[in-house]
Amino acid sequence: MGHASTLPKTYQKLRDETAVRDRSLREKVMTLEEAASFVSDGEHVAIGGCTMSRTPIAMLWALIRSGRRKLTVSRSIVSTEGDLLYASGVSDHIITSWFSQGIVWGISQVMRHFTENHVAKFEEWSHMSMGLRYRAGAMGIPFMPTRSMLGSGVRDVVTESVKEMICPYTDDKLLLLPALNPDTALIHVQRADKYGNAQLDGLQFMDLDIAMAAKRVILTTERIISNDQIRRTPDQTKIPFLTVDAVVEAPFGAAPHECYGNYEPFFSHLGAYAEATRRDPVAGVEEYLNRYYREPKNWADYLSLLGVTELLDASRRGRSIVND
Repeated sequence: MGHASTLPKTYQKLRDETAVRDRSLREKVMTLEEAASFVSDGEHVAIGGCTMSRTPIAMLWALIRSGRRKLTVSRSIVSTEGDLLYASGVSDHIITSWFSQGIVWGISQVMRHFTENHVAKFEEWSHMSMGLRYRAGAMGIPFMPTRSMLGSGVRDVVTESVKEMICPYTDDKLLLLPALNPDTALIHVQRADKYGNAQLDGLQFMDLDIAMAAKRVILTTERIISNDQIRRTPDQTKIPFLTVDAVVEAPFGAAPHECYGNYEPFFSHLGAYAEATRRDPVAGVEEYLNRYYREPKNWADYLSLLGVTELLDASRRGRSIVND
């Protein structure tokens, strides 16, 4: 598709490619490693969730271990996963509205190192514009007209990527935001069936539009449930099977981030990471990648490194939100 910030030469071609996808009801369960093979170097990958919520860490873990390179990554708000994507060499271009480990820890020192030294690119849009760009992609239209960013300095940062028009009905000036159509979307959910019918609890963020806008969707899920269970609560199925290409059961698949109703963030773990990267952004993130991404034999081994105490504490706090 070329550079993620520019539209394809023929948007109709993109729609045609999307139209011929296999949308049949078929089993799509596979391993993290098998799902990672769906992503090729240089592609545009969208990440579901927001900040530390439902980040598809397990899938990103597999991509980093697979040695992917030069991915353009987009997300509504990027957290620690952006640090790891930059430092591992998986991505050299991130499109988002904010890049921070979280309000508690402030702006990412790793991001500052990579962008200030021109090693990688941080393309900043407003939060509203990110949502509208995914919405345009989901609707199959090449751009979305809006007033968002017209009075903001953020508009000046992306001046080469946006155009203006005069509304033919009102004569108002409007900004035209180019659609975002990722090659692959990575989305983590609370539960899904083997066909890819996904049910979300809590905030949905931009995930529904991302799933509709992407050429392919990889779901990781806390647990795979039967299609009969899915059909008992059809109103909770937010992402339908016809958009999904792979389903991976990955318990604690967002850890050390949170998954609403299942577990809260692993605050002590994230605090230790923040302190290490504050002291030395390069050495801190490299040490973290070696310990938690390169050395574990498998996902279970990764979870064991997080620690049983941390897993149980995060689970207790997560369940208390929905049970109290």
